[in-house]
Amino acid sequence: MQTKENHTHDHSCHEYGHHHHHHHHVPAQIEQMGTLYKAAIALNLLFVAAETVAGIVGNSMGLLSDAGHNLSDVFCLLLALIAFKLAQTHATKRFTYGYRKSSVLISLLNAIILLVAVGGIVVESIHKFSHPAPVNGLLVTWTAAAAIAVNGFTAWMLSRHQHDINTRGAFLHMLADTLVSAGVVVSGIVITHTGWTIIDPIIGLVIAAVILVSTWQLLAESLRMSIDAVPENIDPDSIVAKMKEQEGVVDIHHVHIWPISTTETALTAHIVIADCQQLDTTIHTLKQLLISEGIAHSTLETETPASLCNRHSC
Repeated sequence: MQTKENHTHDHSCHEYGHHHHHHHHVPAQIEQMGTLYKAAIALNLLFVAAETVAGIVGNSMGLLSDAGHNLSDVFCLLLALIAFKLAQTHATKRFTYGYRKSSVLISLLNAIILLVAVGGIVVESIHKFSHPAPVNGLLVTWTAAAAIAVNGFTAWMLSRHQHDINTRGAFLHMLADTLVSAGVVVSGIVITHTGWTIIDPIIGLVIAAVILVSTWQLLAESLRMSIDAVPENIDPDSIVAKMKEQEGVVDIHHVHIWPISTTETALTAHIVIADCQQLDTTIHTLKQLLISEGIAHSTLETETPASLCNRHSC
């Protein structure tokens, strides 16, 4: 987004001025994210390999199918890692914000993959109502328990960094697998002691419903961010109100707020200031306020009440 630069002069200052600020500070926790994603990918790849071996040894198509499903989760973690890297790219002549916006598209893709996974769970659960099948043996139960440990631990690691929508998507993937594995264990215990096989598809549908609620929110937020809507964590009315409260600010208009990536937000606005002699101080105060509110990239055009009168033929 660009604004046209206009300058008019009086004896003391510019009545119109553009003040650009691009804050590239990277929080310490962001530096840990790359390592976190790589560790999660490695851990889940190891589990996929172990589950594949167990499936071959135990002659279990169920385990082999689940290994394939878990491999898709590794793919989603890899997408999140790619989005994390793209969000840190530098500007070029053609891509003035780098490739950061692609992180929003990846979050949208992850949400769609989650919806497909939910659909798969629903279809399989409905199929089991009419074609109930006995739960696999001890090997399958223990493997499902191991899946709870691996997926649950990965979900726990990701849960501490949900400031990024892509991390939230990866967290939902791992949480979904943890719930599915828990459902397998619970079904096995119930069926072993009661013979009530219908519990298996019922648990599957409950899990699908839980995942669907969170996935729908992720999909909606990803869609909004992809068309430059104000991010969920930003309250535009509160931002404008706080800016107007700052000393020297008369009015604010033409405010635009949009996501640069899944973790960065930009703002442009026209600021009417009372005294152009205090322009630098006022702008600096506003910049610091915006940074504290999670907006690290801002472009502010300054105006004076007199210049507004001239523009509107007062």
